Amino acid sequence: MNLKLPGIHHVTAIAGDPQQNVDFYTGTLGLRLVKRTINFDDPSTYHLYYGNEVGSPGTILTFFSWPGARRGRRGAGQVTATAFSIPPDSMGYWVERLKGHGLSLSPTFNRFDEEVFSLMDPDGLLLELVASPIASRFDPWKGSTVPPEKAIRGLHSVTLTEDAAEPTVQFMESMLAFSLEKESQGRFRFGMGEPGSAATVDLQSSPKGSRGTISIGTVHHVAWRTSGDEEQRNWRERITDAGINVSPVMDRQYFHSIYFREPGGILFEIATDPPGFTVNEDPAELGSNLVLPPWLESHRRSLESILPPLRVSNAFSANAAV
Repeated sequence: MNLKLPGIHHVTAIAGDPQQNVDFYTGTLGLRLVKRTINFDDPSTYHLYYGNEVGSPGTILTFFSWPGARRGRRGAGQVTATAFSIPPDSMGYWVERLKGHGLSLSPTFNRFDEEVFSLMDPDGLLLELVASPIASRFDPWKGSTVPPEKAIRGLHSVTLTEDAAEPTVQFMESMLAFSLEKESQGRFRFGMGEPGSAATVDLQSSPKGSRGTISIGTVHHVAWRTSGDEEQRNWRERITDAGINVSPVMDRQYFHSIYFREPGGILFEIATDPPGFTVNEDPAELGSNLVLPPWLESHRRSLESILPPLRVSNAFSANAAV
């Protein structure tokens, strides 16, 4: 069976203070809060989703908010960097904008013929902005604080770090059908599906590095796209037949998910493109209200009393000053 994962669906990381998280990703980076909900596995905490106008698969960065938890540590066995695509002529704009917000940036550098710089969010999550000629796959959110012609165009890639790279290289090629395209100085670049934003995965070999710990400021898991339920079932069968422990299909309301770990221990998810974030909110209202799954709606009052209040505005002007 010729199964193919077309790209990254979303990345899920861990934040501390949810208000600080909202302010940074909507205000500083200009993404849209497309869903304000709770962690289905821990309903006393927020699950916040950011993306483009409608949260297209491939634009989505999500956060579990764990106020008061300790900081995590980036290292082997983790997704260690999450990269966004920006238009090729917008690098100077972003450097000026982010420095104007008081952020420390790395020097700009070239990686596989693309211009890149890195920064950290308020919780220490490592982000990269990549000036990519193929950053046009996704339309930006037109209500952003960032002018549309400069705005983030979705995810570019993720970097996986492993102390032993070869088992994961083999797994990604043979099990997930990723294509190894380039290699340089211990970094392996894989392509997925058609070339474009959110269709790239880097694997960094770090044989002497320490293992990472998952908590605030680190990535919890990365999800790959699949077209729908039938294809997801085929993926689950394929992974199970290979002797790998994989979760049952889980209903996440906006997509269906299965979870498993690659040989280095990183948690992978395969998520369906449908039904999407407008399944229970009007497109114009995305992110404006706390949305609960049906099985928790009867607990709304008690959950709202536990969750910290959030000031959320998705009504930004695209011409707002930086």
